[in-house]
Amino acid sequence: MTIRAVVWDVDDTLFDYTTADREGMSAFLEAEGLLAWYGGPDEALQWWRECTDRQWARYAAGENTFEGQRRDRVRYFLGEPLGDAEADAWFARYLRHYETAWRLFPDVLPALDALSAHRHAVLSNSSITVQEHKLRTLGILDRFEAVLCAAELGVSKPQAAAFLAVCETLGLPPHEVAYVGDHPEIDGRGAAEAGLLSVWIDRGRAGEQEAGEVALHRISTLAELPALVRADTRFGAPSTFG
Repeated sequence: MTIRAVVWDVDDTLFDYTTADREGMSAFLEAEGLLAWYGGPDEALQWWRECTDRQWARYAAGENTFEGQRRDRVRYFLGEPLGDAEADAWFARYLRHYETAWRLFPDVLPALDALSAHRHAVLSNSSITVQEHKLRTLGILDRFEAVLCAAELGVSKPQAAAFLAVCETLGLPPHEVAYVGDHPEIDGRGAAEAGLLSVWIDRGRAGEQEAGEVALHRISTLAELPALVRADTRFGAPSTFG
């Protein structure tokens, strides 16, 4: 079976989100004089991530606007009923620190270059506003012919409809598309059950999560991806998940 396109997750797959989030928030809170409120950067970051996950879930469910979820993240994080303008200003100051810490993983550009004969697209559980800006800032937006995100699609990973939507956009059947993501369940299982060649890039941040008995290929670096995509061993060969 020939793989004609590779579809990518963004955060913690192409972009080192975990490091940028930690470094950006730590620098921001230090500049704001807020680190003492939370006992240190680790505690502050854990609370920020809980606020982010909670408010993003409400946004994904259609219970809030994109701008509203940002404002509510700030309000919950600070425990203060800020007005919209105050919350927007706080978030904008945070973004400046966060974006300063943005980096691609070092294996990304070599992998994209090695797979330059393939078509490429993005499927993310974020929004196009966020991810196109991120990919443009990181200098790789022009590598992808399509960027699809859950906020605009109205459906998110791991639902099969999200993966099938990007296949439809590319005009390719699922078995001719590979999907690469960092989460074994949301990315790995979702892509496999939708019929794509599913590749989990395990950067050591997913803990002990399991994806069950699905045709999932596990790699530890994107340097392994070109050979896997060209071989497409999903049929008749054991999964590398383990």
